[in-house]
Amino acid sequence: MAKDISRRNFIRNTAAITAGMTLIPQGLLSSCTRKGKKPNLLFIFPDQYRKQAMGFMKQDPVLTPNIDKLASDGVVFSNAVSNHPLCSPYRGMMLTGKYPLSNGVLSNCHSGRTEFGNFLKPDDVCFSDVLANNGYDAAYVGKWHLDGPTPTQKGEAKVWDSYCKPGKHRHGFNFWYSYGADDNHLTPHYWINDAGEDQAQYFKQWSPEHEAEVVEKYLENAGDKFRNDDKPFAMFWAINPPHHPFNLVPEKYKERFEGKTEKDVLNRPNVQFTDNREMGDKGFGDMFVEKRIDQSIDYFSMCEGVDLQIGKVLKSLKEQGLDENTIVIFTSDHGEMLGSQGMMHKNIWFSEAFDIPFIIRWPKKIKPGTDDLLMSVPDVMPTLLGLMGMSDDIPSEVEGKDYSGIFRNEKVDRPEAALYFFAKPEDDTEKRRGVKTHTHTYVIAYDNKGEKHHFLYDDVNDPYQMTNIYGENTELEQDLTEKLREILIRTNDPFVSYL
Repeated sequence: MAKDISRRNFIRNTAAITAGMTLIPQGLLSSCTRKGKKPNLLFIFPDQYRKQAMGFMKQDPVLTPNIDKLASDGVVFSNAVSNHPLCSPYRGMMLTGKYPLSNGVLSNCHSGRTEFGNFLKPDDVCFSDVLANNGYDAAYVGKWHLDGPTPTQKGEAKVWDSYCKPGKHRHGFNFWYSYGADDNHLTPHYWINDAGEDQAQYFKQWSPEHEAEVVEKYLENAGDKFRNDDKPFAMFWAINPPHHPFNLVPEKYKERFEGKTEKDVLNRPNVQFTDNREMGDKGFGDMFVEKRIDQSIDYFSMCEGVDLQIGKVLKSLKEQGLDENTIVIFTSDHGEMLGSQGMMHKNIWFSEAFDIPFIIRWPKKIKPGTDDLLMSVPDVMPTLLGLMGMSDDIPSEVEGKDYSGIFRNEKVDRPEAALYFFAKPEDDTEKRRGVKTHTHTYVIAYDNKGEKHHFLYDDVNDPYQMTNIYGENTELEQDLTEKLREILIRTNDPFVSYL
């Protein structure tokens, strides 16, 4: 796309244009390059991208040179978790800095849950609201999945996708190129800026590729401008892949895996190639192993394709001279089980779903390294606001903690445990809470019949969580129960009465 395309014309002509295309931190080092200049933010979070699928981790058989470079230039948080490993709850926690019981997004948003208030409230003060109020141009590109579609009657097909109204529902984002929840990765649609509900635009291009081009144009900011050059920007890029359906990936990304099967690429010892009925019959986790495990190569192909698009955007950031004063985040809303424990997808406490990547890079501002902070999703908003010089603007109702002192060599009160959470707004029968520490994962889970179960894993000596050791160490179990109790009390969680 030519650089003199205006924002207005770009929006009008994108379909025609793309149709012709071939398809341990040591603290801050110095003051801003230009004194007083606020940093930009590029927050990248592909959906269902598991921690193990970053090449430098040397676990999954993937090549991700751009993510690897980002990690080598930044700080890798090795113990970041998705407290409720599901799409909508993650987004609700990340934007509000509050846990699901406080922001009301208890599970994925769809028309069957709207009547229970399971959507992001327009009056919540979000990360993007704070940024906009502090003079940022805030942009959102990709999957939103935080609105409640019009309720449907019981027995009717659930509606997942939803139009997000301009104004308060968009929480300060003044550049909007998004959709609700739709998994047609090869033919995505978007509501662009002030487009009406019946004006979604469709594209015949893999969604990460298309969105990368949009983000690049936003960074280039040519013609009539996508943003105000005199303002710092905050770009949130919510890539849908590698979210299933995994097979909706261009063939070119699958070529490296030609001739291989799922048994060639799934190298974790806890992988099972049949559904774990013992857990599935209780409602714990997502099954689909027997139906979808053969798409594992497609999943890894998606990861590599996403990495390539991230590389294009990071290259553009550098070419525009923006990389030195732009904080870049790479993370994900949750992981992917991919056959581990005989499960697929998310919604469970095991590492493959619960642990997430979290990399932060700010060239010449943050020294590269690793940090084992038990970072929870509600901590992201206050920590980044603190790092960006807006500690005083963190909303009082935020439940996450500001850990930005880590980057300033300040003493930080590090958490001993991170919360695991599961609930459904329409049914209180199934509910789970737990904690992850640096050494163990402990969960109290009520199944679909309301029966109570305990799960305890030694993550040091049993990193693949293959043996439930609950009942073997009473003192440890009591200690972990108390850690869980402290978090539940602090977050006003009634589950404390179910311990």
